[in-house]
Amino acid sequence: PGRAKRLLLSQLFQPFNLQAGGDVGCDGRAGELSCRSQKLMLQAGLIHPASPGCYHYLPPTVRAMEKLIRVMDEEMQAVGGQKVNMPSLSSAELWHASGRWDKMGTELFRLEDRHGKGYCLGPTHEEAVTELVAAHSNLSYKQLPLRLYQITRKFRDEPKPRFGLLRSREFYMKDMYTFDASEEAARQTYRLVCDAYCSLFDRLGLPFVKVRAATGNIGGTTSHEFQLPADIGEDRLVLCPEGHFAANVETLNGEQTSCPTCGEKLTQTRGIEVGHTFYLGTKYSSVSNAVFCSPENKPQLA
Repeated sequence: PGRAKRLLLSQLFQPFNLQAGGDVGCDGRAGELSCRSQKLMLQAGLIHPASPGCYHYLPPTVRAMEKLIRVMDEEMQAVGGQKVNMPSLSSAELWHASGRWDKMGTELFRLEDRHGKGYCLGPTHEEAVTELVAAHSNLSYKQLPLRLYQITRKFRDEPKPRFGLLRSREFYMKDMYTFDASEEAARQTYRLVCDAYCSLFDRLGLPFVKVRAATGNIGGTTSHEFQLPADIGEDRLVLCPEGHFAANVETLNGEQTSCPTCGEKLTQTRGIEVGHTFYLGTKYSSVSNAVFCSPENKPQLA
């Protein structure tokens, strides 16, 4: 009693589908597969399409995910991360207040409950976590930095889901939100979290590159992406061969062809975004009035 039963390999629910190449398309219907990784995962019985951009994760994949989550937990907790779990349903009021209800456009899954109250399925949780922190008005500077993170399902109404799990409508994401007592402290946290991502990807054996990135719908003044160079990647990158400069092309003004540091010709490649950091300042804390009590016993925006 209380012990897990040992599962026989012959009983494992892993339905191989060696004919998947022309049977199941990227949207879960008949058609051609859009990338090799998707084909292999379907053939190996790791995932099964449920609807456009949504997949069943089968037992071997869930086991792999659980191992990955343990590694992520270790890296996040090593920098003082505390794990939370926020609702997938976010109030439309919060998103209206931040201005993102309209800014997010059609990628946001929107719905109403039986009382006519608006919600969205969270693609990210800046509004929700800031409201959570703001609800505790007795927060002290002694409790900062506060680093909250979660690993949960997110939702994005992709117009054309493709590449299997690489661009889907429902996906898992690790998201951390940090609250600091000053800009200097927040910048230090930003560097610390970037270092934690580097450590994580090193542990996973991913040949990643950290690049300057656009802030997009998240906002803020500083942003970096952690990119895995790959032909199937949707992001276009420019890299200095000596490692002095790296950027997503969407951040460049005009056609930049040489490294601003050493003058070497920049090389172009494509990448898969595997991590993204943002420095937000008081963008969200000012909306929700997320304050802490300073050493002078005065309320101050986190």
